[in-house]
Amino acid sequence: MIQIKEVVSASDIKNFVHFPFELYKNHDFWIPPIRKDEYKLINPKTNPAYKFCDAKFWTAWKDSKCVGRIGAIINHDYNKKIGKQMGRISRVEFIDDKAVSSILFETAEKWLKEKGMKAVHGPLGFTNFDNQGLLIDGFEYLPSIASVMHFQYYQEHFENLGYKKEEDWVEFRLKIEEVPEKAQRLAEIIKQRNKLEVIHLSKKSELKLYLSEIFQLLNSAFAELPYVAPFSAEMISFSSKKYLDVLQPKFVVIIKKEGELAAFIVGLPSLSKAMQKANGSIFPFGFRHIMKALKHPEELDLLLTGVDPHYQKLGLPAILINELQKSMIEAGVKYVETTGMFETNLKGATHWKNYDHIQHKRRRCFVKDL
Repeated sequence: MIQIKEVVSASDIKNFVHFPFELYKNHDFWIPPIRKDEYKLINPKTNPAYKFCDAKFWTAWKDSKCVGRIGAIINHDYNKKIGKQMGRISRVEFIDDKAVSSILFETAEKWLKEKGMKAVHGPLGFTNFDNQGLLIDGFEYLPSIASVMHFQYYQEHFENLGYKKEEDWVEFRLKIEEVPEKAQRLAEIIKQRNKLEVIHLSKKSELKLYLSEIFQLLNSAFAELPYVAPFSAEMISFSSKKYLDVLQPKFVVIIKKEGELAAFIVGLPSLSKAMQKANGSIFPFGFRHIMKALKHPEELDLLLTGVDPHYQKLGLPAILINELQKSMIEAGVKYVETTGMFETNLKGATHWKNYDHIQHKRRRCFVKDL
């Protein structure tokens, strides 16, 4: 018999957070999250997203052993933006047992229906800064820390429970080589024609000054994207503090026009292998692995790119990646992992075709009427 337990107590939270560590134990391509960060996200006292979200979490038990988990989230700001009553399935993990997945989804869907939701989609988190989507292709590649890892059987479980494709993200792996002279000339022409100022950061203090502006620009740049709601001032502060310690100024490029932030790109030395060694804990040894990865990168993850909607047609992404490429070459970076872009973003995908590349991963957001 399978028992469902709502996550309420400290021990419940611990069981919820620790379950994937058991499920994916010794898996070559799973990147363990930092447990402390996971605790903060689930706890309403430490996650400001609860100001505009409702959420419940559950674990599933069989023979006194945890065999699955699931979360259900309602992002009221996003629902207001789209004018629909949508719930979210979140942080779902389970053994390959259809009875387990069935009761987990049934529990989450029941709560969402009771809250007035008309449909459910996911996997999605509180915001688009949570990991999103179910991995359906590319299981043989190590993901970036901004991506996901799931077992192949998950997709069959989702589809058997009535979930259908809503949106797909695709990811690319690029080989970094010298910036072609033609690309450099084109970037210079665009800069001069539009009177653009390109800024390379060098200090954490500079990065700290720009982080708030970067998040503000994200609100306008991502406004029309699926699953995205504007970041509140509190969420901006929360996210800035989370990422400031690991972001490296030399892999952040900013473009200004008439003194205002017009575009940015943020790269981060790959922490995937370091996070595997850390196994969910910064101390006592995880910090050392992470710092080593930050200092001597051979791979870089492209975390974020944002362009002011007023300047979408100026070719700013090409300038950003060209400028960042110079920093990468100087630092000895050989490969880049892109974060997921919607498969409908044909312009973005075309840009990567200028590189020696592969499109190697695909994530899916599923949807189901309630």
